[in-house]
Amino acid sequence: MKGSVPEGFCGLRAVRWNRKKRGNALTDFSKEYRMKYDFHTHTVYSHGFPIPHGKGTVESNVAAAEKAGLEAIAIADHGFGHMFYGIRRGLVASERAEIEAAQAAHPSVRVYMSVEANIIEIGDNLDLTHEEAGQFDFLIAGFHYGAWNCHGVSNWLCDKHITTPRLRERLRDRNTAMIIGALRNYDIKILTHPGDKCPVDMAAIAKVCAETDTLMELNMSHLHLTVEELKIAAKEDVRFIIGSDAHTSDRVGDYVNGLERAEAAGVDFQRIVNIEKR
Repeated sequence: MKGSVPEGFCGLRAVRWNRKKRGNALTDFSKEYRMKYDFHTHTVYSHGFPIPHGKGTVESNVAAAEKAGLEAIAIADHGFGHMFYGIRRGLVASERAEIEAAQAAHPSVRVYMSVEANIIEIGDNLDLTHEEAGQFDFLIAGFHYGAWNCHGVSNWLCDKHITTPRLRERLRDRNTAMIIGALRNYDIKILTHPGDKCPVDMAAIAKVCAETDTLMELNMSHLHLTVEELKIAAKEDVRFIIGSDAHTSDRVGDYVNGLERAEAAGVDFQRIVNIEKR
């Protein structure tokens, strides 16, 4: 499935990054390149409480994809094991029905149903069974504080620099091991925002992504991979993908800052599978 799926507006955080890193004289990549598909978008099925974490509906996300001229979109709500934002198992069939309805209403856009599974330390390192994985067209997966059994508190403290070098190194090894475990145990199409929220051995992860043909994401919400992380990952024979990580429909198809980071890291744009020249 990884190789078979076909191969916007820049958000405020991305604009801030541009001005900090490159000044105001920016290349307008939106005029030179286009995004073909966006495989990381969320809806109200990433439920949250009392307010949904994802604000768009399946229909509004697909309509936004059509307006942006995308060939395809994936609805990839948070996995079952997220304590705060995960899609409820009992609502998977309902979301599938909405995706099929949106597909019928917008035939020019191919609509996939995915899930952003949570990487954890126990079992086969994802928060869903292999049987449950079969409910989705393909899997994407990433690390999130809100999942059980992933050292969420320790990683949060580490991210806030409330730790020691020794504990950080130990946490880095454990995080890297559980991510590699997930990559080897499941057919994961995209590793989402690698390096965000937890210290990892990026070189080791990129090597396994290359071996398993897993795309490494340039995330438009969390801004990982960073330029420095891209430089490390690009040393391996790995491919990349830009994901909007849209939690509102107006962010679907967001991609420009991903190209700016790739350019700063010296990454050939041909390695980014969902971008092409206009």
